[in-house]
Parts: sequence; C-alpha cells; structure tokens
Amino acid sequence: MSQTHLLSVAQTLPHAWRSIIVGRAAGANVKVLRMDALAYPDETHDFDEALLVLDGQMNLDLQGRRVQVGAGEVYIVPAGIPHAVAEGSHGTLVIIDR
Repeated sequence: MSQTHLLSVAQTLPHAWRSIIVGRAAGANVKVLRMDALAYPDETHDFDEALLVLDGQMNLDLQGRRVQVGAGEVYIVPAGIPHAVAEGSHGTLVIIDR
C-alpha cells in the first residue's frame, strides 16, 4: 500500500499537460497533471477514461458540446468519443485509464 499527495506531485511537474503515473489500481493507470489556461487538442481512446478535477476547473469539449467539470467532480469519457480540453482550464487533474 502507498499514500500519495496528488496536489504536491502535480506542483512539482515541470510542464502542464504532461501527466505522471502515480500508481495502478485494478489494472488502470492513475495519473496526475497540471492544467494551465491553454487548450489541449482533440484525442480519442479505445478505452473509457475518468477525468477527476482535484482543484480548479476543466472545460471539456465533446464534439462541440462544452462541459464544465469543477473541483471534486469526475467526468467519464466513453471509449471512442473524441474529446479536447478548451482554454481557460486550470488546476489539478487526475486521469484514470488503461
């Protein structure tokens, strides 16, 4: 068992939008990253992806539909759905994926 302070890990990352794997659970990667105000381009995965905002806000763009995900909220992006992060997103994001 291990304990990780995710906000502290995110603060030490040298670049925004570059995640680091902090652990694995049930076969899934648990990653953390810092968001800055810049957009992150469209991507699609062949697996579901959980996006958990620890602090700040993520402006998720789902094929032209904007969803705001706030601190303490999680959004599950289903496999095969294109998604991007719009500008203005900021804070700490946890990603749980394969």
